[in-house]
Amino acid sequence: MPAAKRSRASQRTVAYLGVAVVLTLALFYVPGGRWVAYPLMLISTVAHEMGHGLAALLVGGRFESLQMWPNGSGVATWSARVGPLGRGIVAAGGLVGPAMAAGLAFWAGRSQRTAPMALLTLAVGLALADLLVVRNLFGFVFIGLLAVSLGTLALYASRDVAQLTLLFLGVQLALSVFSRGDYLFTEVAQTARGPMPSDVAQIAEALWLPYWFWGGLCGLFSLLVVGIGLASLDTSRS
Repeated sequence: MPAAKRSRASQRTVAYLGVAVVLTLALFYVPGGRWVAYPLMLISTVAHEMGHGLAALLVGGRFESLQMWPNGSGVATWSARVGPLGRGIVAAGGLVGPAMAAGLAFWAGRSQRTAPMALLTLAVGLALADLLVVRNLFGFVFIGLLAVSLGTLALYASRDVAQLTLLFLGVQLALSVFSRGDYLFTEVAQTARGPMPSDVAQIAEALWLPYWFWGGLCGLFSLLVVGIGLASLDTSRS
């Protein structure tokens, strides 16, 4: 791509990222904005639980089920014959899942050519997960609607809208790393099923060192992934 076109593409991408950030901040000040923020919070739950499930597949296990509830809690069930390291990886998958999803969204969102393809890939993946592993009504309906919405945008929206949507999702997932940061330093998670050991507590039980060490490590890794994703938005280097 000529240097002038790369520069314009980079400026447009950065401008869209700025719009995504402004829209996010507006949700907390515009009347009714928190109603829009609610499904965005649920999207971070999907990323968290999918992170557990995909990590289970990575270590050679099975992603058995995913459930989520209106209060934003969720549970991913998996099975595998793995040792302590494998259990620790699966537990960490949910903690770094939103950050990795944000990093990928930023990377794919740097181009109007890749943004629609990324949205369509995400929509297909969510639809498959909805059919194969989601096991409660609320989760099935929400993830199904999310898949349809993203697929519709990918196929029928303009490339500008697709790119802005992907960057907006990336911002939401990146912010969830901070908004839910307290979960990295707690031993007990409150879910619709009742109190359960937190992910960092499960890592500490499977491996060694205290839970807060693993929480800090997952937090730093998440920040690194988000930072790399944001750095990739400079399309003038490509």
